[in-house]
Amino acid sequence: MYFVFKGDDLAVIFAIVFGFLWGAAIFNMDRYIVSSINKSASTNKQILQATPRILLAIMIGMVISRPIELKIFDKEIKERLKVSYLNGQRAKIDTLNKAFEKKYQVEFGRLNQQKATRDSLEKGIKADRQKLNFEIFGNKTTETSGVMGYGPYAKRKEAEIAQRTAELDSLKANINKSESFVDKRKEFDGLFTEKLYTKKQLDSLSDIAGFADRNWALGQLKFNVDGTRDNNTAIAVTFIGLLFIFFECLPVFVKLMSARGPYDYAIADGDEVSIYHSKKDKDFHLEVADNIHETRVDSESSKKKEIIKGKAYRDLEKYDWDSEG
Repeated sequence: MYFVFKGDDLAVIFAIVFGFLWGAAIFNMDRYIVSSINKSASTNKQILQATPRILLAIMIGMVISRPIELKIFDKEIKERLKVSYLNGQRAKIDTLNKAFEKKYQVEFGRLNQQKATRDSLEKGIKADRQKLNFEIFGNKTTETSGVMGYGPYAKRKEAEIAQRTAELDSLKANINKSESFVDKRKEFDGLFTEKLYTKKQLDSLSDIAGFADRNWALGQLKFNVDGTRDNNTAIAVTFIGLLFIFFECLPVFVKLMSARGPYDYAIADGDEVSIYHSKKDKDFHLEVADNIHETRVDSESSKKKEIIKGKAYRDLEKYDWDSEG
């Protein structure tokens, strides 16, 4: 109950009040069901009488054991929630980026092409600079003369490098403009506001996680990160639930396994006496009804006769005898 009302200022008071009401309800229900099992009946009938309580005990055991399991595995649940929240945020960012790239597919295609051209130019300029150095310092290759000095080939190669460097600078400026445009669109679409959670944020989210998230995380503890089943945790969670289910079923099982005792005889005798009294009361009322039936019939018949006679006398008094002549 405290777990249910956790977070409220009056959680302790609510837990005590509702816990008392819940305990009283379960106690009285158990007492009624257990006491109503007729030990004089056959075994099958006793089991049939106890079946509703056993089914209810299974449900109650599952409901009660879940908060206990959540509390026992609280640390593991928080860690699993942190991983889930982080993966969820990462997936959200990836989804936003993919949607953004799809939305500005043309711009990204042009930007990628410009970057590829830039990389090619930089690679070519680097190679030309190496060739120029070989020519100046007299290193013999298939494209250099091997004569040290700043000759015509070196001057021509240096001019080519300067021209390609100017092209590279212009291309870099265009790339910067394209990247600036993309960044502004990202800011407008809110991509910069979506960031991975920090450790402090993950701790806060796991602390305020609701029952649904915690219950989901508890179910996920039965599996390792790679998707394989964690038998140790799964068995622990299962046995905690079975323990509470067995505890709830225990009163019924004890009643079914126990022999017929003095209390059962007293209950059976009391039922037999009550049934006998009920039958005798029935016989009494039937006999009384039979005895008074004739009297009621005679009385009602006499009353009806007198009414008819009285009505006939009144009609005679009102009759016009002169009209007969």
